[in-house]
Amino acid sequence: MVKTNNIIIKNYKKTGIIAAIVVIVAALGIWAIASRTHEVSVNDAIAEVSTDAATGADMRIAVIRMDAVQADADALKNLRSQRESYEKKLRDELTSEQKALEKEKQEIEKSQDVLSPDALQRRIADYQRRVANLQRSLTERAQSIEESYQRALAELQEKHLDPIIEGIIAKKNLSLVIDGRFSRTGANVENLDITDDVVKSLNKKVSSVKMSTPKGF
Repeated sequence: MVKTNNIIIKNYKKTGIIAAIVVIVAALGIWAIASRTHEVSVNDAIAEVSTDAATGADMRIAVIRMDAVQADADALKNLRSQRESYEKKLRDELTSEQKALEKEKQEIEKSQDVLSPDALQRRIADYQRRVANLQRSLTERAQSIEESYQRALAELQEKHLDPIIEGIIAKKNLSLVIDGRFSRTGANVENLDITDDVVKSLNKKVSSVKMSTPKGF
């Protein structure tokens, strides 16, 4: 596949984009014809699949309630607190700006009989620009908060949570771990739920992960 892509790229450089598109379309067309002419049944397609499968006696299964990990782990609590702090700053700024804009609006309304039509129109246009700029700024900064939070979350998972889960899987010699949010289990199954083990181990490994400062803060 890599060689084919290189050939297409070289063709593009030599012959231009339209010629390259023709090459690609032609290649796809040949592939489609070949697929139709070599179609096989499902049974033939899976003929080489082994009949072997894991049995109950061989399986060591556990569940993790990821919602509980998110709610109870110290580092995740800390991350949420950081995000909420930035969101509060944004809400406070919005409240302040709204008050200033409301005051400006009232002043414009009072000046309708004083200003010339052109001056009034300029003031209205300036007010509208301020409103649009505020909306754009708040939207971009809110998105930046979420992006910073998600990056920190991904870092926490990659560097800390995933290794903890993998370590527990290895230590318990587990065959399968299921997200407990999507499973139903009986009440008398011992050692099935490893959520507490994950939370305690994660808390021991890391207590906080700092968000990068969002743009505009």
